[in-house]
Amino acid sequence: MAEEPARVITLVVVDDHPVVRDGLRGMFDSDPGFRVLGEASNGVEGVDLVARLDPDVVLMDLRMPGGGGVAAIAELTGRGARSKVLVLTTYDTDSDTLPAIEAGATGYLLKDAPRDELFNAVRAAADGRPVLSPAVASRLISRVRTPAAQGSESLSGREREVLELVAKGTSNRAIAAELFISEATVKTHLTHIFAKLGAKDRAAAVAIGYDRGILG
Repeated sequence: MAEEPARVITLVVVDDHPVVRDGLRGMFDSDPGFRVLGEASNGVEGVDLVARLDPDVVLMDLRMPGGGGVAAIAELTGRGARSKVLVLTTYDTDSDTLPAIEAGATGYLLKDAPRDELFNAVRAAADGRPVLSPAVASRLISRVRTPAAQGSESLSGREREVLELVAKGTSNRAIAAELFISEATVKTHLTHIFAKLGAKDRAAAVAIGYDRGILG
């Protein structure tokens, strides 16, 4: 039986700097696992391009003249776009990165991330798995922390292991294989982790984990 062809992840790059766009295109086009479908210089153009090209992942800068990244992410989320948005920015201040979370971004990286980290983040984003660089995660806490998180119970050893794997962008199936447990058990652990940390989703749990010293 013939092997299925390897999946090719399609991308759209949204950044106002041509040099950055050229560099990202060259980097991803050099790997057969990725294909850049198009580029946009601001968020408004990016939204239109995503609507036409339907990429798996959008690499989105935040500060751009003519239309910023946060507004574009919110627009794509509002339209129910299939594409996952991975923020790739130079800025890690609260005013830049935190609104992107609320708008619906899947991942958050800084532009100095190594090539392999960026590639892995795009793969994770394409699968809908959150990816947070530690530098960005530390900025998320003031918005995602809840009163429940302040007085939450401590995580068990197994729950810590699950959270560490989630922070690496590992899927539930891969976590189950890594820890030799069922996917149903992984989901149960995640439910307990979210409750103990007062987190609404995987990205928030990872962010709180970094803030509380559970991770990293």
